[in-house]
Amino acid sequence: MTYKTLHLTFDSNIATITLNRPDKRNAISYELIDDLIRALDGVNNSSARILIVTGAGKAFCSGMDLENLKSLIGRTTEQNIEDSQIMARLFRSLYEFPKVTIAAVNGAAIAGGTGLALLCDFTLAAPDAKFGYTEVRIGFVPAIVATFLLLQVGEKTARDLLLTGRIFDASDALKMGLINEIVPLEKLLDRARELATQLAELSPLSLFHTKRLLTAHSRAELDAQIDSAIRENAGIRETADFREGIESFLEKRKPNWTGR
Repeated sequence: MTYKTLHLTFDSNIATITLNRPDKRNAISYELIDDLIRALDGVNNSSARILIVTGAGKAFCSGMDLENLKSLIGRTTEQNIEDSQIMARLFRSLYEFPKVTIAAVNGAAIAGGTGLALLCDFTLAAPDAKFGYTEVRIGFVPAIVATFLLLQVGEKTARDLLLTGRIFDASDALKMGLINEIVPLEKLLDRARELATQLAELSPLSLFHTKRLLTAHSRAELDAQIDSAIRENAGIRETADFREGIESFLEKRKPNWTGR
């Protein structure tokens, strides 16, 4: 199977997905979403026991692609709902992936990139890695990622991160329990492979059932919350503030919010 926006490699029983749009800081495009969903299916159907996810170049994933941002303006309600459903499917596919996943965050992981990085079972980050749920800065609602964040941290911390849209570093992420380790950049992939090798020595059936048990605890809650998140995500796109947020971001100016 071929992919335009990522590399999928196998080494013994370890699979590695490398987001490969370094010139775009591995930004999320519709093509990347499709490639990721297909790559996850490929790994799931392979003999690999552990999956590593990382980024090519200096960033892990910088959020949504600028060209895709432009295309969001003026979409119909049905198109907005469909887009939101696709994004929810990607995040949930990674969160509920039946094999153990490790994110090796080599640089900035912003907005949707933060979602991808923190939804893996283990998240290792370079010291200079940056994170942030920045959606409110440009008129978005971080609806889908909020669903998963609330499962990972307390509500007070979630409110801080989601309502301020602030950027936080690897040290802060470690203190909040959002990542597992900070690893020097030059040793990041080696450490991810070391951890993957250790996990691959365990019973694959035990790992599978343990992950199934963990995800089962939150499945009913996720079903309801993601359905609500999709509606919120689609609804905000029909507002004037959403249009202003995107246009000001693309024009690199301060937004003029109207509250409409």
